[in-house]
Amino acid sequence: MKQYIPQPLMQLYHWLFAWEAALRYGFPSRKLVVIGVTGTKGKSTVSELTYRVLTAAGHKTALASTIHFVIGDKAEPNLFKMTMPGRGHLQKFLRGAVDQGCTHAVIEMTSEGARQFRHKGIALDALVFTNIAPEHIESHGGFDNYLKAKLSLARALERSPKRPRFVAANLDDEHGKDFLAADVEQKVPFPLAQARSYNADDAGVRFVWRDILFAVPLPGMFNLYNSLAVVALCEAMGVPLEVMRRALEHTPAVAGRAERIECGQPFAVVVDYAHTADSLRALYETYTPSRIIAVLGNTGGGRDQWKRPLMGALADEYADLAILTNEDPYDEDPKKILTEMQRGFKKHTPKIVLDRRTAIADALRLAKAGDVVLITGKGTDPYIMGPRGQKEPWSDARVAQEELARLGYAQAK
Repeated sequence: MKQYIPQPLMQLYHWLFAWEAALRYGFPSRKLVVIGVTGTKGKSTVSELTYRVLTAAGHKTALASTIHFVIGDKAEPNLFKMTMPGRGHLQKFLRGAVDQGCTHAVIEMTSEGARQFRHKGIALDALVFTNIAPEHIESHGGFDNYLKAKLSLARALERSPKRPRFVAANLDDEHGKDFLAADVEQKVPFPLAQARSYNADDAGVRFVWRDILFAVPLPGMFNLYNSLAVVALCEAMGVPLEVMRRALEHTPAVAGRAERIECGQPFAVVVDYAHTADSLRALYETYTPSRIIAVLGNTGGGRDQWKRPLMGALADEYADLAILTNEDPYDEDPKKILTEMQRGFKKHTPKIVLDRRTAIADALRLAKAGDVVLITGKGTDPYIMGPRGQKEPWSDARVAQEELARLGYAQAK
């Protein structure tokens, strides 16, 4: 039988543990320039690009994100299946960054992490807000609580002893103004209107900022906003524009974020996290009007059940063929999840293939020259989470490469 601990006691536990960890590791954030990145979408990419810009500017930088943990040029994958791990991990990570001579740290910060006080004891210099959309609504108890958890990070920035403090926010998002209302020294809005002559397609984004042309080889309008966030904040923090231009021009693909899998095949294969309706629509629109084969199972078990038909409806609208497959069912019946997604289809009848590898293999086998196979929902998630805590090691990118090899395509060097 499950033992339920009252929520107030759990909150107190998380709060005390966060401060104890900060004390145990000597409050390492006080010895670093710390940039937090929050929002529903784009956090990982903004964090990654900020790390690359700061590194190009000569700062030894640490990065903690959904994808990996990096100190200088040494990286290890994030296998926790959570962006902000608990039990003092972030404080230990920052201590390691200080000990290895880092001067800056970029931390991807989530509402779930904030709700469990994992940001406590981290003295911020800057906070970036990308956007907000309904997500984790059931666990937070409503959108207002979700927004409140995000805004608690802005309150943490206000309480930081660092000076000057910076907040950068997407002013095209209706809640951007809430973050820019933070009582800090430097407020940095980055609406799309600040970028001139902008363009975004499946090859990358281009825009003019302060009369300098930026070309970033990351696809879609969503990456235009991600790039603007980085340029706006880093300019405010004193990074030369020419340094940023060169760093962003040569940035590699971000793992699991509109990541192309290149094995010499005559069609595109893209792996993306895309866990909200807005992000899924933005991804599909980036590759329209190509013929799209969609592999998706973008609603994990026990959470956000309301969005399942919506995700299905988007695949029905944009994809020529949709294959619904297992993702992270946890203790919920995966067939039930896919049935609820299927209700969103009106024009097409999706294929139901429970085994995710088989679903990916089927999509690749059916693809023709010029098509785009979009594999969404997991990105770099390292496991498929099953019942009773079962974990199956997983990588959408690796599986796609293996199945392309079975079709006779050589993996790119």
